[in-house]
Amino acid sequence: MRKATIDENKKCPKCGKIENQIKIGYNKSGTQRCKCKEYGISYTINPKKHEYSEETKNLAIKIYYSGVSGRGVGKILGMNKANVYNWIKKEQ
Repeated sequence: MRKATIDENKKCPKCGKIENQIKIGYNKSGTQRCKCKEYGISYTINPKKHEYSEETKNLAIKIYYSGVSGRGVGKILGMNKANVYNWIKKEQ
């Protein structure tokens, strides 16, 4: 018979309890998902941040202002062209 282990990371965001939390699998990025038995809500333990570094943003803007289109910058850096356009809008 297995004993339930209490993991400090498995904490319900609604009730804050560590007990009665069950693992329900993984999301697309490979992060553990859990469910609170008491409230029935599902949540992700330590979700990953999907964000580009400042260095990448500055490089994309520099390439754009050197004459390459937003779509071209996206292809060069392997990202969506909307990211490039959004960063340019913020800079202005």
